[in-house]
Amino acid sequence: MSEILNVIMQLSVLVFVISSMLAMGLSLTMSQIKEPLRSVRLVILALVANFVLVPVLAYLVLLVIPLEQGLATGLIIMATAAGAPFLPKLAQAAKGNMAFSVGLMVLLMVVTIIYMPLVLPLLLQGVEVDALAIARSLVLMMLIPLAFGLFVRARYESTAASLQPHMSQTSTVAIALLMVSGLVLNFSAIVGVIGTGAILAIIIFLIVALIVGYLLGGPESGTRSVLGLGTAQRNLSAALVVAGQNFSDDPNVLVMILVAGLVGLVLLMVIGGELGRRSEKAKANG
Repeated sequence: MSEILNVIMQLSVLVFVISSMLAMGLSLTMSQIKEPLRSVRLVILALVANFVLVPVLAYLVLLVIPLEQGLATGLIIMATAAGAPFLPKLAQAAKGNMAFSVGLMVLLMVVTIIYMPLVLPLLLQGVEVDALAIARSLVLMMLIPLAFGLFVRARYESTAASLQPHMSQTSTVAIALLMVSGLVLNFSAIVGVIGTGAILAIIIFLIVALIVGYLLGGPESGTRSVLGLGTAQRNLSAALVVAGQNFSDDPNVLVMILVAGLVGLVLLMVIGGELGRRSEKAKANG
């Protein structure tokens, strides 16, 4: 039974990552991606927040709340993986700048694909990491499907429009299967996480990352909320690819990423909804 669940989990990761990247590409144009990124200052602040401050934050959290190596590795991987495909949905809930959320998501995701293979081997001292394998898997499973989706959207718009909902639905089903199979297969390990400080570390990490992004988001509330949520919501797809390819012998790495994904999804949807209500209230009063 465990072997079957393991196969389902591995296939779910593959299908989720590829289908979500395809769905994203099929729904976007290059102008949609580039337009909101014209502010050089905002782009630089977004990159600093996600690729300098968030990894530093992860290390600070681990200094305050020491975790077992596999759990700590999982948190570091999450800290280096930015550009979550779920960001536009969070931005929608927060009534944020949707165009900026799309451009930011793609920017962070592309930089993540370059950044993770270079930085992870430096951050995970004493842990063997195959930088070439990370780069290869991220390019094959994320960058190429995204580029293919963008190409189809640009050349065959009607085909892209018909395919996009199917890819989006496939990614939703795949992430559900991944969560269920991952929870069942690693149930004892997940239960074992309770009391280790891992969940507290995740919550502190997410909230402080959100505050960092929010403060760097500029004067407009629409971009502040998006950068805050985009900095806190890490790229589960990229983290799962790296964990699956490099740390399959340590279940705690995957457990930490799955738990962080679940906690982050719930916590940030609640915060996004609250930001959206405040935005509507401010507009009504204004």
